[in-house]
Amino acid sequence: MAGNGDGERLFLGFDFSTQQIKVLAVTDQLKVFYEDHVQFDVDLPSYKTQGGVHIHDDHKTVTAPTLMWVDALDLLLGRMKSASFPFHRVAALSGDGQQHGSVYWGQNAREVLKSLSPEKPLADQLKNCFSIDASPVWMDASTSSQCRQLEQSVGGPQKLSAITGSRAFERFTGNQIMKVFQTNREAYDNTKRISLVSSFAASLFLGDYAPIDHSDGTGMNLLDIWSRDWSPDCLQACGLDLGAKLGPVVHSTQNIGTVSQYMVSRYGFLPNCVVAAFVGDNPASLAGLAPEPGDVIVSLGTSDTVFVWLSHPTPGLEGHVFLNPIDKQDYMSLTCFKNGSLTRERIRDEKAGGSWDTFSEMLRKTPSGNHGNIGIYFDVTEIQPFAEGCFRFDDKGNKVESFLPEVEVRAVIESQFMARRVYAEAVGLQLGPKTRVIATGGASQNQAILQVLSDVFNSPVYIKDVPNSACLGNAARAKHTLLGPNVPFSSVVEGMQAPQLVASPQGDSEGYTRLVKRYQELEKMVAGSQ
Repeated sequence: MAGNGDGERLFLGFDFSTQQIKVLAVTDQLKVFYEDHVQFDVDLPSYKTQGGVHIHDDHKTVTAPTLMWVDALDLLLGRMKSASFPFHRVAALSGDGQQHGSVYWGQNAREVLKSLSPEKPLADQLKNCFSIDASPVWMDASTSSQCRQLEQSVGGPQKLSAITGSRAFERFTGNQIMKVFQTNREAYDNTKRISLVSSFAASLFLGDYAPIDHSDGTGMNLLDIWSRDWSPDCLQACGLDLGAKLGPVVHSTQNIGTVSQYMVSRYGFLPNCVVAAFVGDNPASLAGLAPEPGDVIVSLGTSDTVFVWLSHPTPGLEGHVFLNPIDKQDYMSLTCFKNGSLTRERIRDEKAGGSWDTFSEMLRKTPSGNHGNIGIYFDVTEIQPFAEGCFRFDDKGNKVESFLPEVEVRAVIESQFMARRVYAEAVGLQLGPKTRVIATGGASQNQAILQVLSDVFNSPVYIKDVPNSACLGNAARAKHTLLGPNVPFSSVVEGMQAPQLVASPQGDSEGYTRLVKRYQELEKMVAGSQ
């Protein structure tokens, strides 16, 4: 889909996600000019993926065909060319990749990348360039033993988190690399360079190996978040000469070069079109929401996710601390909760007759703090804490079997938002007069729910609906990189729609502070009993 334009310069943002590649072109004012996508399952059926991946017989190993991503980019750029997309107007581009996926380049891959013929598609020329044809992705859960080995090698899970921002997780790339090193040594030894999906995608535009960026690098259990460089201890634990295979690491705002001669000749890019470092999909989405220091972003979906812009993180056993893709000194945290909208919808169906209007009215009629009643609702096994079940406690802390319908409605919303606050504060959030909560996702349309969110966090709540936030964030970052480090990101995104204030604190802030502490104690008790 193309929009109108008068010849002004454009910025491209790509999103190499799990199921598709998307592209968004914006003008200098960050107005959408063009967008398109390639769906792996539908548009490239020969790879026989389901949801963009292959789930192996053990149901733990999950990979994607590396060449499929190259094929998809060929197809996408070909569609853009057929639509007469003005590649010559693109001043800079950037992109992201699904976090935690990894690509293993063979010994001669760099020579092939640097000498691509514009007469042939990328996939035809790169098909023999990978020492491993199937890339491990974020859905893979086959590296539990490697996780424990990595943690043990540095002094335990808390020590690993203190170094890298997260304890060891099966999907994190360092553990994936250790598995290759231990179980497929020949392929490991034949690997010249290991990329993340993000830096791999950037390499396709550069015609050379692209460096891994800070924000995506902190999803590997390999990068020291304080020195902003590879951790020697973690590298040593995961593979021989691993630092050489990973190459340098750069900040997400880094200009990593210009597009290759292949891109100039085949598609008509200008030779001086800048390639900004590619990042992970979560940092890209953060950039697309144009946050400010101290902001809390609460995404209310099937799973709820909380992002926090941090200056002084405190990494622990829950959540993740990444380096900030926008600011060179700061950090971002990400904490995901499995029990989100489906749990809210279950309570709506059981207690409010399936009506959100009734649900909202019940919320409004019950007081902040719910008379001291607290519910904990883990319909599926939660990530933090690792617990499952529904638990109800009265104002004296006694366990009860049921609540009145209106008490249940408020209990599920208050408990979810108290949990979001507890874990955000655990990684370093300090609520203050300048704190803003930006809500996105389905439940961000419900005023009554957002009022509870505002009261629990004792902060104003804003909403911001940004379709294709990752692509938009990448296009904005591309412009930021072109303008240079002396221009603040806030100036780059001035043209974007400002978030809309929808709720301000009305409840008893000190009462919620006490209630949050009680919730935390009850949650620990519940987790300890399982």
